[in-house]
Amino acid sequence: MEKKNIFKGVVFVGIGASIYGMLATFVKLSYKDGFTTSEVTTAQFVMGFLGLLILNFIQTITSKKTLASPSSKDFKMLMLAGTSLGCTSLFYYISVQYINVSIAIVLLMQSVWFSVVVESFLTKKFPNLKKIVATLIVLVGTVLATNLINLNINIDWHGMFWGLLAAASFTMTMFTSNTLATNLPVLRKSIIMLSGGSVIVLLFMFFAQIGPLYFPELKSFYLNFTENTQYIRAFDYSIFWTYGFILALFGTIIPPILFNLGFPNTGLGLGSIISSLELPVSVTMAFVLLGEQVLLIQWFGIILILSAVVLMNLPSKNEFKEAEIS
Repeated sequence: MEKKNIFKGVVFVGIGASIYGMLATFVKLSYKDGFTTSEVTTAQFVMGFLGLLILNFIQTITSKKTLASPSSKDFKMLMLAGTSLGCTSLFYYISVQYINVSIAIVLLMQSVWFSVVVESFLTKKFPNLKKIVATLIVLVGTVLATNLINLNINIDWHGMFWGLLAAASFTMTMFTSNTLATNLPVLRKSIIMLSGGSVIVLLFMFFAQIGPLYFPELKSFYLNFTENTQYIRAFDYSIFWTYGFILALFGTIIPPILFNLGFPNTGLGLGSIISSLELPVSVTMAFVLLGEQVLLIQWFGIILILSAVVLMNLPSKNEFKEAEIS
């Protein structure tokens, strides 16, 4: 592989991670303007779908070769895998309702060690010492980055719960996107997965906002889970031209395309290290635009988590030798 290709891959993945890291700040700003989670996620996925549809059309008519089409099995599996994509956004955005963006992104990064557990379960092999140490570093870093060590701090457990659910869902998204229908063009694969995610988002909108407004039975069912009825209202379509475009661009269009362009050049290990840039970018954006307080101890925790990502993806001695031979 040429050096310039590695550099190009690093740039693509780095920009994609940085853009994705900005997303939660805009979600928080939309909440401050009175929009609901249903409206935010619906706008992001609908406009993201339209954007990818246009890009797919352009790619189809300009491509000099026939592009691979998904089989019926590929289509079903990608749609199913896409539901985890929708759940990730949904759970992440719900967590941001209860806790700071700087803490929510730290919880999302728990996917680093969640993936170790899933990999161990799938391969039926106990993780090696390097991964165990990296996992312990992530856990220590999380305690510091969320400032849990401060007994006076009161973090809403709802936000913690939804943040960890987002991490679990994101772990599934990573595994499925890297293993399913790898022969398909990036844009075609992305739009099918986004369709699966859109189903989840639209169902949530119906059960959490629109449905309870028109169906008393559904409202009674909804009130079993929460007493908050302020979001049971008609859909506010102004979300599409206020935040929808930037949410779609930063969440469902640019980052996936850049990741798919960058990862083949960087490799999974280096790509994972570079993609962890979204953590400091997200925290910095929350600090600058939202005025969230980020203490020195929290920055130290963030550095620990980033170092764990690097450690987990460092090649072993055997891999170094294989690379030298090749």
